[in-house]
Amino acid sequence: MPLKAKFLLYQDMKKYILDLTVTENIRLHTNYALLKLTSPSPLPEMQPGQFAEIRVDGSPTTFLRRPISINYVDRQRNEVWFLIQLVGDGTRRLGQAKAGETINAVLPLGNSFTMPESSSDKLLLVGGGVGTAPMLYLGEQLAKNGSKPTFLLGARSEKDLLQLEQFAAYGDVYTTTENGSHGEKGYVTQHSILNRIKFKQIYTCGPKPMMMAVAKYAKSKDIACEVSLENTMACGIGACLCCVENTTEGHVCVCKEGPVFNINKLLWQI
Repeated sequence: MPLKAKFLLYQDMKKYILDLTVTENIRLHTNYALLKLTSPSPLPEMQPGQFAEIRVDGSPTTFLRRPISINYVDRQRNEVWFLIQLVGDGTRRLGQAKAGETINAVLPLGNSFTMPESSSDKLLLVGGGVGTAPMLYLGEQLAKNGSKPTFLLGARSEKDLLQLEQFAAYGDVYTTTENGSHGEKGYVTQHSILNRIKFKQIYTCGPKPMMMAVAKYAKSKDIACEVSLENTMACGIGACLCCVENTTEGHVCVCKEGPVFNINKLLWQI
């Protein structure tokens, strides 16, 4: 059945404006919700690292769409998942959405992580906080293509580590917590796995200081590394200039040229 929806043509790719239906909204933690959405028609193709701009209805203080990473795509159930951190009126409203409600989203937006040319067991996926969200879909796609990824997930405490069972379905999972309540105590760049395995490729998403530390480690070990930036992206199509990042190719809109970048293109002090 063809997908019936409005769409935008952008960089020769279709960006669909869809009215999606909530199938589940699971509160994983006081500050996190897992929102699962479906459509009566098959969902469009989506790649790991891409995101959606989600409209928030029913919030008198939220006027702009909220950029949310694609957490997972369940083709059998025709669902797309979004891991949402509840930090403001807009995201809190999304966290309260009930099954059966309609949520409007523009997707898929942005570029994606680079898939390796051949399968490998030396791929490291590093996530921190809500930045673990795109790592799940990336891990699933890597496993689907024959790779066995390694996940390194960091959080403040055990209760802040999310979806560990889902990650474990696709590869080995290692964790760090700042208080030592799960995994090794400290930050992801201090985990002992980094001293035991020489990885060929690192993918990372999370707080900028964490990504900068991962990028610094990757560069010191001459390991290819891609980061998914979390700049404020109000429009998702490069029109509002809210998400500009300075790169080796000049100032670019993260929502248009990213959100995924090779660290060699970023002007971080690493």
